[in-house]
Amino acid sequence: MKAIFLVKYGKAEGSFEIRETPKPQPGKEEVLIKVETFGLNFADVMARRGLYREAPPLPCILGYEVAGTIEKVGEDVEKLKPGQKVAAFTRFGGYAEYVKIHEMVVSPVPENIDNSSAAALVTQYCTAYYAAYDMANIKEGDHVLIHAAAGGVGIAFTQLAKRKGCVIYGTAGSDEKVKFLEENGVDYAINYRKSNFVEEINRLRRNNKIDVIFDPIGGKSFKQSRKLLAHGGRIITFGASEQLTRKRGLIPSLKLMFNFGFIHPVGLLMTSTGIIGVNMLRIADYKPEILQKTLQSVINLAANKEIKPYIGSSFKAEDIARAHEYLESRKSMGKIVINW
Repeated sequence: MKAIFLVKYGKAEGSFEIRETPKPQPGKEEVLIKVETFGLNFADVMARRGLYREAPPLPCILGYEVAGTIEKVGEDVEKLKPGQKVAAFTRFGGYAEYVKIHEMVVSPVPENIDNSSAAALVTQYCTAYYAAYDMANIKEGDHVLIHAAAGGVGIAFTQLAKRKGCVIYGTAGSDEKVKFLEENGVDYAINYRKSNFVEEINRLRRNNKIDVIFDPIGGKSFKQSRKLLAHGGRIITFGASEQLTRKRGLIPSLKLMFNFGFIHPVGLLMTSTGIIGVNMLRIADYKPEILQKTLQSVINLAANKEIKPYIGSSFKAEDIARAHEYLESRKSMGKIVINW
């Protein structure tokens, strides 16, 4: 089979090679999936740049999610059958024509959901669902701030928050994205390159605060966002894309940590606020039953047309470098998918 290997860190061009590699065989409680589509996530860019410590050593196969068809099942697999259309969380290894994966992180996909949408549901919508519904417990009337709201996870947060009846504020880096956000459910869209989002939200809210903040950027964005947090509010951090503006090494890492700001439990106690980190790799590792439930929940919502992934771009497998460059450019909107 073919697989896309990350062979060196750095720029997208020249970092990947498509190689022939042995086709895996499913073991006990595993299934073998013939991959039609896999998705890109910002963590893939971080891994390619050598900034994601969870990534396997080089040469390695990146990729968190796939959509395709079960070709074979291993021993003791009862609920999944060959020929079923499925989506799966791969925890690396998704940039391949075939993947074997434990049945706990695989869910059947109905025919009214295409492979691109199915791939988008796995990591991005599961992250948003788990963060918004399970961890932040958003509810009707909450004022919610979503950073990077035009990205795949940001769109997922928007749809899930709108479904709950929240008032939504979203940040993006261009007027084109601001217009997109306004057309897709964000009540107050802010171009952070043109105005300070803290000042703008204070103006809009007349100095009232925000109930829930979702931040994948980290660093200074996280520190500034805390100024907007209401008493009883929660900030969910699920990434640190600010790292992309920095080099590898100890000093840049320390600067990033410093930019997050000083946090003391007494301060959280006095304001009755919470800071919650979400890492779906850890959920997959230690709570696969939660990931399975979450994945099935978002698939059901999509099947019932309560949410709809926005596929911004699709690429062929041989164009993986160009797809990475596009995601890294911050010009993309929605989900980027790759088709074999």
